[in-house]
Amino acid sequence: MSIRGLKKKQPKTFKVKIITVDAEMEFSCEMKWKGKDLFDLVCRALGLRETWFFGLQYTIKGMCTWLKMDKKVLDQEIPKEDPISFHFLAKFYPEKVEEELLQEITQHLFFLQVKKQILDEEIYCSPEATVLLASYAVQAKYGDYDPNFHEPGFLAHDELLPKRVLRQYQLTAEMWEEKITAWYAEHRGIARDEAEMNYLKIAQDLEMYGVNYFPIAQNKNHTDLLLGVDAKGIHIYSINNRFSPNKSFEWSAIRNISYSEKELTIKPLDKKAEVFKFFSSQLKVNKLILQLCIGNHDLFMRRRKVDSIEIQQMKAQAREEKARKKMENQRLAREKQLREEAERAKEELERRLFQLEDEARQANEALLRSQEAAELLAEKAQIAEEEAKLLAQNAAEAEQERQRLEITALKTKEEKRLMEQKMREAELIAVKLVKESDRRAKEAEHLKQDLHEAREAERKAKQKLLDITRLNYPHMVNYPQYSPTDTRDANFDKGSIKLDLKDIDLKRLSFEIERERLDYLEKSRKFEDRLKELKSEIHALKLEEKQSGLYSHWNEVLGSLDRSLGNVQQHDSDVIYI
Repeated sequence: MSIRGLKKKQPKTFKVKIITVDAEMEFSCEMKWKGKDLFDLVCRALGLRETWFFGLQYTIKGMCTWLKMDKKVLDQEIPKEDPISFHFLAKFYPEKVEEELLQEITQHLFFLQVKKQILDEEIYCSPEATVLLASYAVQAKYGDYDPNFHEPGFLAHDELLPKRVLRQYQLTAEMWEEKITAWYAEHRGIARDEAEMNYLKIAQDLEMYGVNYFPIAQNKNHTDLLLGVDAKGIHIYSINNRFSPNKSFEWSAIRNISYSEKELTIKPLDKKAEVFKFFSSQLKVNKLILQLCIGNHDLFMRRRKVDSIEIQQMKAQAREEKARKKMENQRLAREKQLREEAERAKEELERRLFQLEDEARQANEALLRSQEAAELLAEKAQIAEEEAKLLAQNAAEAEQERQRLEITALKTKEEKRLMEQKMREAELIAVKLVKESDRRAKEAEHLKQDLHEAREAERKAKQKLLDITRLNYPHMVNYPQYSPTDTRDANFDKGSIKLDLKDIDLKRLSFEIERERLDYLEKSRKFEDRLKELKSEIHALKLEEKQSGLYSHWNEVLGSLDRSLGNVQQHDSDVIYI
């Protein structure tokens, strides 16, 4: 036998495209596969275990129907396409979503399908409820609301409200977004699966939720009606009202449902109750109604029985998964809170650092201003000291002149009168000179006090700058302290320190000093001229016999001049040399 004969013959396949609510998948199926084989393959690919809610839907001749599980795929009346398209959708709906939907994937598929039905207006929802549902949908998609990230306009490309609601109210897209965001901000801390479950819990209370509608005609008068099948039973509606049924048959009250061609019969459990018969337009519709009734009734009975081992395991796993997710969400919430607190603390430290830097800058500027003021006052004190020295020199010259006048002899009485007159004039000039010297001494004293205050302010400003620096940078090296006592070295070391005075202050100060020096020199020149004139007049007098009387009076004048000059010298000695 050849090698080719040993090889197994590959089975023939056909392609199938499965369309879920949010994705598309393609599979290769064997020709002999039944509908259940394809359905199980799709469920395995999705990781879905709660398979009893779902089915594969297709459209043929304008009517939606479900793929039968017990028949071959290709033997059913399906579209002749390549690949063949099926929609994986929820066929049956739970009575209570929170209790029956165990897997997260099951919950997510239901959420997407119900959301699409509401937006497509297959399920009626009031405008207020649609805004609340939209807020949960946004929470499930974007997570917690963050005003820094979710800026106005972030919902512009999301379809969240039915067109009927948008047409009903004259509101702009920005207004609707503001309303949705107001609810969205309240859902902070809700995880995606919790937001989807809250969405479904609200949607399951809507009148049209989970109802499959079929047009029928009643047997007696052939009035057009709607038959609705859902998880609770069978309901009969008028053609224009899908909210409030005219008549309902709960699954627990139905004994039997059967059809014969186009006629479908509902027999109540109560034998005395009237049997309800109606007609549908096509035989296929009756078959579809019967399939939905059988499936919903089976699930109705299944819910009221003890859970199977598989369901119990799934519920236990679901509880464990919810507990794990709850702990994980709590941990993430704590980490997020700690991160936010750390960010706030960082911002506070940065703000404090900026504030301290600003204070340090202001203190540094104040220190520079104090240094400039101190240097200006030191310059003024130096000038005042020089003026005091000049006054002392002039006083010494006056003293020398006085000594020369002591050895002069007055000759005659007329000369004595003239001498006394000259002496009085000299005394007045000496008094003026003493007053001027006192004024200069007082001005030097004031400058000394201002210099002391400026240096004290400079010392305080430097101390404040050092304190701020130690508070923020404790590792920095301390600067040497400035000694205000060593004033001479600090102000006259021209090689290391430069005077930083404004030009206008220096010009004004130099002008004042020069003007005062000129005034003083003018007065000194006049005084010297007057003394020289007096000296020449004294030398002209040769009367020796009258010298003794003139000497006593002249000594008194000179004594007062000595005391004034002594005060001037004492004030001069108090001036600080910078």
